[in-house]
Amino acid sequence: MKEIYCKFKSTRDDVAALIEQNTEISTDHMTPEIKLRLITPNCHLWHSNGDDSPFLEPFWAFYWPGGQALTRYILDNGERFNGKTIVDIGSGCGATAIACKLVGARHVIANDIDSVAAESIKLNSELNDVTLFITTQNLIGQSSAKCDIILLGDMFYDEQFANIISDWLKKSMTKSSTVFIGDPGRHSFQNHPMREQLKKLACYELPKSCKLQNNGLISSSVWEMSI
Repeated sequence: MKEIYCKFKSTRDDVAALIEQNTEISTDHMTPEIKLRLITPNCHLWHSNGDDSPFLEPFWAFYWPGGQALTRYILDNGERFNGKTIVDIGSGCGATAIACKLVGARHVIANDIDSVAAESIKLNSELNDVTLFITTQNLIGQSSAKCDIILLGDMFYDEQFANIISDWLKKSMTKSSTVFIGDPGRHSFQNHPMREQLKKLACYELPKSCKLQNNGLISSSVWEMSI
């Protein structure tokens, strides 16, 4: 069995068990149609400084505001995603990819370079009775020619990475490709030159639980880029 890593060497079954032990199934978010295993205030790790966490960086265990907005948009506008081939970059907990399958996407790739996130996505997809293709390969920089839609939720978290993504999109997008972005207004996104190519589709007020988790953020928006 392939080994993956938390803070120690472990098998997939070990990691799945750790995720189940340290999270709870939650619908307390903007998309209650989707069940997710998350670290919530009811979980020990929410109140921990991280030293006793079995996970190195459990970003996958939180439902970030850009992802929540993007997932809400997909569920409310399913006709735009139905029958499409979709890649969700930085999939995290997998909510956005799951939403695509729920609205009838033909093929959905949930991509996250964190192998523990991949296990989390698998558990969450099973909770919601959908099947995803999950990969930990770094797809940023590779061609997206065979993809109808690229999803980017909360991926513009710093200026350097925003530039990497922007350069990749310029090189890899085709005339048939569409990019949907979910972002709560982070500085590296608000001030990026790429914004001139985007159309704002929706803005959502964040639920109370998300506001508490992300101090200072009150809303999150969805944007579209087309070639």
